[in-house]
Amino acid sequence: MAKANQIRKSLSGNEAVAIAMMQMGPDVFPAFPITPSTEVPQYFSSFVANGECKAEFVAVESEHSAMSACIGASAAGARVMTATSSNGLGLMWEMLHIASGDRCPIIMALVNRAMSPALNIHNDHSDSMGARDTGWIQMYSENTQEAYDNAIQILKIAEDEEVMVPGMVCYDGFITSHSVENLFIMDNKEVADFVGINKRTGAGLLGEKSIAVGPMVLTNYYMEMKRQQKQGLLNAKDVALRVAKEYEELTGRKYGLFEAYRLEDAEVALVIIGSSAGTAKAVADELREKGIKAGVLKIRLYRPFPVEEICEALKNVKAIAVMDKAEGLSGNGGPLYVDVAGSLYGKYSDKILMSYIYGLGGRDVRVESLESVYMDLLEALETGKYNKYNYLGLRE
Repeated sequence: MAKANQIRKSLSGNEAVAIAMMQMGPDVFPAFPITPSTEVPQYFSSFVANGECKAEFVAVESEHSAMSACIGASAAGARVMTATSSNGLGLMWEMLHIASGDRCPIIMALVNRAMSPALNIHNDHSDSMGARDTGWIQMYSENTQEAYDNAIQILKIAEDEEVMVPGMVCYDGFITSHSVENLFIMDNKEVADFVGINKRTGAGLLGEKSIAVGPMVLTNYYMEMKRQQKQGLLNAKDVALRVAKEYEELTGRKYGLFEAYRLEDAEVALVIIGSSAGTAKAVADELREKGIKAGVLKIRLYRPFPVEEICEALKNVKAIAVMDKAEGLSGNGGPLYVDVAGSLYGKYSDKILMSYIYGLGGRDVRVESLESVYMDLLEALETGKYNKYNYLGLRE
C-alpha cells in the first residue's frame, strides 16, 4: 500500500473529527447540539453548506430524535454519523440498544463529559462508561491525532460484514475536543479510498430483498439474536487489529488494542484511558530515571474488552492501579477496574490490584497526583498492606 500524502495541521479535536467524518462521506448526519460536542455538527454542517460533503444534515429536536434518525437512515442502507456528549447520550439510551440490536453500523463522536447532577460541563468518562453494555464498539483517544485516526478506523471496523455494530470514538471534553494540537491528516481521496464505498447501499430496507428490521422476538429466538449480536461485537477485536495494520501501512502510525508503555520489565503500572495517559507516561519516564520500574497500559479498545491480551501485557507486573474517570457506584471499584479484575481472576493470584476513582467532573489530574499512585503501589509491594478501593484528590 502506498504511503498517504499527509498534511500537517493545527486543529482542535472536534474539528479534526469533523474533518474525518466529512472525508469518509456519510450519507446522513442527524445531530442535536450539546457541550462540548457541539462543534462537531457545527463544523460538519459548514462542510455540507460549502459543498465539500454531499451528506444530508438533519437538525433534530433532541438527542433521542438524533439517534432515532440515525437508526432509520442506517436501516435503509445509508452510511450514518452523529455526535453527542453526557446527558445527550443519556437521552439516547433506548435508541443505543436498538441501534446495536438492529446491527446498524452508525458512527458517533462521543465527547466525554460528566453526567448530571450536579450540572457539570467538564470531562470525565461517566457518559461512555454508562453506555459500555449497550453493544457499541468503544474506542478511546489520548489526543487529537488519535481522535482523527480512530474515527477513520472505527468506521471500517463497524461496517465490516463480520461485525455490523455501531461504534463510538471517545475523546475527552475540552481537554482534547477544544485544545488545538499539531497533527497529520490525509487528503479526502485517501481517506475515502481507505474506508471504501458504503457496501450497504441497496441492501437495507430500500434494497431489493425483503428484510425485517426491529421485529418482535419473544422467548423463541431472543437469546439467539443476542448471541449473534455479541459475536459481531467480539469480531470487532480481530477486525480492529487488521484495520490498524492497514492504517499503519498507509500512515506510518501504529495502533493496537492498547498501548503497553514500558511494561516489559515494569513492577508497578497504571491502567488508564484517555488524555490522562499522556500524564501517566510522563510520570513513568520520570520514575524510570530514579530507578523505579514503572509502566502504563493505555486502553484504546474498551468494547469489546481485550481480556486475553491484557492478561498477557500485565503478566510481569507485581502491583497495578486501575484508574477510572467514572464512579461505578457499586462499592466494588470503577467500571474499568471491574473489567481488569475480571480479566485477571483465575490467571494470577499474586498481584496487588487497586482501584482509583479520579478526575470526576474535570478535577485536575497532575503529575504529582499520578506519582502518588505509583508511590502507593511501591508501598504496597514493600508492606503488603493497601486499600483496594481509593479516591484520588478527594476532600473527605
